[in-house]
Amino acid sequence: MGPDGSRRAPRRREETRARIVAAAERVMRGKGISHATTREIAQTAGVAEGSIYNHFRSKADLFYAVLGQLPPDFFALTTGLPARAGTGDVRETLEEVVRAAVIFYGHSVPIGISVAGDPPLLARLREEVRRPGAGPQMPFELLGDYLRAEQELGRLSDAVSPRAAADLLMGTCFQKAYLAHFYDEAIPEAEVAAFARRAVNALLHGLAPPN
Repeated sequence: MGPDGSRRAPRRREETRARIVAAAERVMRGKGISHATTREIAQTAGVAEGSIYNHFRSKADLFYAVLGQLPPDFFALTTGLPARAGTGDVRETLEEVVRAAVIFYGHSVPIGISVAGDPPLLARLREEVRRPGAGPQMPFELLGDYLRAEQELGRLSDAVSPRAAADLLMGTCFQKAYLAHFYDEAIPEAEVAAFARRAVNALLHGLAPPN
């Protein structure tokens, strides 16, 4: 095959992979990952069912590919958090994280919520993330690393555990998205921004009365 054909083959493979991921997101969003079959995903993508396994090792692998392309680029944001310590305004950074987390969990909760009722699939998902730097805990850990670094720089109080603070902040983002999904309510962009301000304000000021 000539040079042009050589270039077209990888491009076609990338396009097919992207089509499968987009189809998987649509099917998983409508049915949850447990009830989303590879047959239906293949039909939605317009490909043979067997071709899915040319691109993904398993449905669990495909699930993580779907999460990786959900808006916004949540993983890139959280991965880069520790390096941002000492730069910019801490409050603005935390509000950016909260906004992104609420949107990300808003997309991912409908897809992944059914996995808790499917022990075999849950076991396969656990196997997929048993490698360094993977797993649903990573945004919490990375935010904790960022908060710890800001404490060491003296830009945040060291009176609070940074991981506990990260758990509180990220946990409330997940809860916000879960409740919106449970009640079938969209979260307007303005409410996401207002929620971010309230959550960060609660974290930074706390509940202790003034001296």
